[in-house]
Amino acid sequence: MVSLITLAAAEAIAKVAFGKFFESSVGKLGEKFTETGLKKIDELYQTIRKRLSGNPGAKDALTDVEQGNQEALQRVAVYLLDVMKADGNFATDVQKIADEINIHRVEDNSSQNQYNYGGQNYQTETGENNTNQFGNTIHYHGTPPQG
Repeated sequence: MVSLITLAAAEAIAKVAFGKFFESSVGKLGEKFTETGLKKIDELYQTIRKRLSGNPGAKDALTDVEQGNQEALQRVAVYLLDVMKADGNFATDVQKIADEINIHRVEDNSSQNQYNYGGQNYQTETGENNTNQFGNTIHYHGTPPQG
């Protein structure tokens, strides 16, 4: 699992963990996550901060991010990626917390449509990244056919 870690994944994790330091993100976090999710975000932040603060370069990048410098987020992500690749247990812990955060998302950008044609109803749901779910419901009036 550790070999699957990419810079993009580390950037996404860092963005969630340090998002509270960017003015435009502060109010939006409360809209996108449950209270439990917000606590998990803080846990992720504390876990990453504790681990990276031993490295002087990473510590400087952390300080810059905590002062609202979004450009420093990329540097933090690089340090995070290095540590995650070097320590599989840390990587597993961080990914577990990130997964738990994702479970507590409130945001739902899907749309749902139902089409009725005679005795058949087709229901479709379109979600993020254009994922689709399709369902078919048949309504019988009287005794359903055996078979």
